Amino acid sequence: MSELKDRLKNDLTTAMKARDKVRTGTLRMVLAAISTEEAAGSSQRSLGDDEIIKLLTREAKKRREAAEAFDTGGRPDQAEAERVESAVISEYLPRQLTDDELAALVADAVAETGADNPRAMGQVMKVLNPRIAGRAEGSRVAAEVKRRLAG
Repeated sequence: MSELKDRLKNDLTTAMKARDKVRTGTLRMVLAAISTEEAAGSSQRSLGDDEIIKLLTREAKKRREAAEAFDTGGRPDQAEAERVESAVISEYLPRQLTDDELAALVADAVAETGADNPRAMGQVMKVLNPRIAGRAEGSRVAAEVKRRLAG
């Protein structure tokens, strides 16, 4: 079993003992999503830490988008609940890259691929994605690559 999954299970136990309803509910949801992902497909498998990080990133993004939708819909209480869940999930994600760190990685990838126009964005993203691996949101990465290739 992956270290991250073990940590999630241990933290769930701790949250249950502390009667922390939000953390307990969020961690149960995350562990259920992991179990569902492991059971998906033709055979049962165990997710590694990298796959769990991708899943956690996806779940945190869902919460952020839901919070924005609730804000737009005039439901600040629901929006806040989604933000709290997103914060709990984010605790298990790697530290996010700063703008400067992201810009440096993008510059290295552009130099490595020799890309010089926006049509080469796919090549740059192909080199860049493994290096970033859950440390920056995709839209943020794409925006920086576009800015670098256009400028």
